[in-house]
Amino acid sequence: MSSSLVLHHARHLSSAAVAAATGASTASSAISISKAKAKLRSEFDPDKALEIYSSVSDHYTSPVSSRYAQDLTIKRLAKSRRFADIETLIEGQINDPKIIQEPYLSTLIRSYGVAGMFDHALRMYNQMDELRTPRSAISFNALLSACNRSRLFNRVPQLFEEIPQSHGISPDKVSYSVLVKSYCESGSPESAIAIMKEMEAKGIEITVVTYTTVLDALYKQGKSDEAERIWNDMVKKGCSPDVAAYNVRLMHAHDGDPENVKGLIEEMSNAGLKPDAISYNYLMTCYCKRGMMDEAKKVYEGFKENGCKPKATTFRTWIYYLCKTGDFEQGYKVFKESVKVHKVPDFNTLKHLARGLVEKSKMKEAKGMLRTVKKKFPANFLHAWGKLEEELGLASAPSEAGETQ
Repeated sequence: MSSSLVLHHARHLSSAAVAAATGASTASSAISISKAKAKLRSEFDPDKALEIYSSVSDHYTSPVSSRYAQDLTIKRLAKSRRFADIETLIEGQINDPKIIQEPYLSTLIRSYGVAGMFDHALRMYNQMDELRTPRSAISFNALLSACNRSRLFNRVPQLFEEIPQSHGISPDKVSYSVLVKSYCESGSPESAIAIMKEMEAKGIEITVVTYTTVLDALYKQGKSDEAERIWNDMVKKGCSPDVAAYNVRLMHAHDGDPENVKGLIEEMSNAGLKPDAISYNYLMTCYCKRGMMDEAKKVYEGFKENGCKPKATTFRTWIYYLCKTGDFEQGYKVFKESVKVHKVPDFNTLKHLARGLVEKSKMKEAKGMLRTVKKKFPANFLHAWGKLEEELGLASAPSEAGETQ
């Protein structure tokens, strides 16, 4: 993109975005990439996210280290539909000398995928000759991933067939894994299994990630017997299941007997794997659905003991079922815990809690909660929160000391 075009796009872009796009972070404002990522995880305001990203020192902006921070920033912009700003942010990096390095350019292609801007990703891929950037499976995989992230699943097989021929690229195990995912996401796990057989015939390694993708698709279609066959095939061929693979089995067992879920968690541990927060989320959910709230509470309270940090889904699920059973006071305590670790649940969950608190005449807690979430959620959610505030008669209520912070 020419400098004049960049400036044209920058007219409506914040100064932080321009700084991020041009790499103009100053030594005085620079922060480490780890600190930037920590801040970005809990920052939903796109302009503030841009400020954080722009403050990351050039010393830390290698393709690997900066990719997550860049993707988080772009997610914030995409949620606010600021696609022109995303284009300026990404295209501004074309003038960086590192653009001739394929891993660096590939991060930009992937970032367009995060934003769902696949046409821009493909355009950048086609510019690689002009930019003097070599092509290999690295950039090819980035393009396929961008296509999947843009939810253009039916287009991935076409790219998989055309690009290796036109550019002399040999797809690797990652390329095939992305292809398998595209078939699974489009509802055709049978085609994905056929690709796995092709991989086997060509001597291309089938990773546990590929097996897990197919397992998930089969379970979602209710094809449990076929999924178990794939699982057994994976183990028989020496591909050891990891925590993610076990979690797929847990996810599709959590509507059943909690003892079955506990059995799978024990099986994981016996296999030398450490169950994670997702594993315990499924067990907690299973107890909740059975109305076994005391057992669910033990799982929730045992996260730290099990070496896990609760996720946003943990708080969301636990608050939802506490509200469902009318335990709004406990739900409010869990909400405060979620705020402390920047894992605040979604609007649909918290509106039940707000209504329940008002019903129980806990006006101070309800108002404190609403004031807190209005600070935590992006601007495009403020209307919904304001409307709920009016509905519950909290808009004109006096401020109370001891609000949740």
